[in-house]
Amino acid sequence: MDKIQLEILGLSSSQSQTGSFALVLGEKEGNRRLPIIIGMFEAQSIAIQIEKINPNRPLTHDLFKTFAEEMDVRVTEILISDLKEGVFYSKIVCTNGTREFELDARPSDAIAIGLRFGVPIYTVESVLSEAGIILSDLEEEEEESDEMAVKNTSTSTSSSGAKESLSQTSVDELNKMLNEALEKEDYEKAAKIRDELNKRN
Repeated sequence: MDKIQLEILGLSSSQSQTGSFALVLGEKEGNRRLPIIIGMFEAQSIAIQIEKINPNRPLTHDLFKTFAEEMDVRVTEILISDLKEGVFYSKIVCTNGTREFELDARPSDAIAIGLRFGVPIYTVESVLSEAGIILSDLEEEEEESDEMAVKNTSTSTSSSGAKESLSQTSVDELNKMLNEALEKEDYEKAAKIRDELNKRN
């Protein structure tokens, strides 16, 4: 079975399903994209790991990592293995040093866990050929400009006023606001504050 490596390209609110998010994976050595609709909790868990935010209390995926490490189990890769009737299936490939084994999981959970272990994400040709989207050169240019626009704005900033108020806040106050946001588990706000602190360092 030939595996195709994927990378996370984006995470955004789903326009088709309220309360859901679209996780977009891209072929590392190609131009196909694999969009997967995931739930709000899993999207938040993936986002805070990408943003390198440390929550005050461990999320479920953090708990899985801690438990696995205590049991001397390592995750080696994530495999989005199948697509049946519009539902994606995936496996978390693990090893305990003497044997390799697979755990069935939803792709959103598998990816959230894979990010915590820093392992590659793969899929197979049958999944990509059925659910993948091929970008034309024009769409690629538009996507690149969209990605640049996202990089040039702080995460999920809704208005320039919010950015200006953060830029006028002292470092001590920003650190206090960051702690408050983490206590309230408002990771979106925490990401904005963290970005502002990083700019000043």
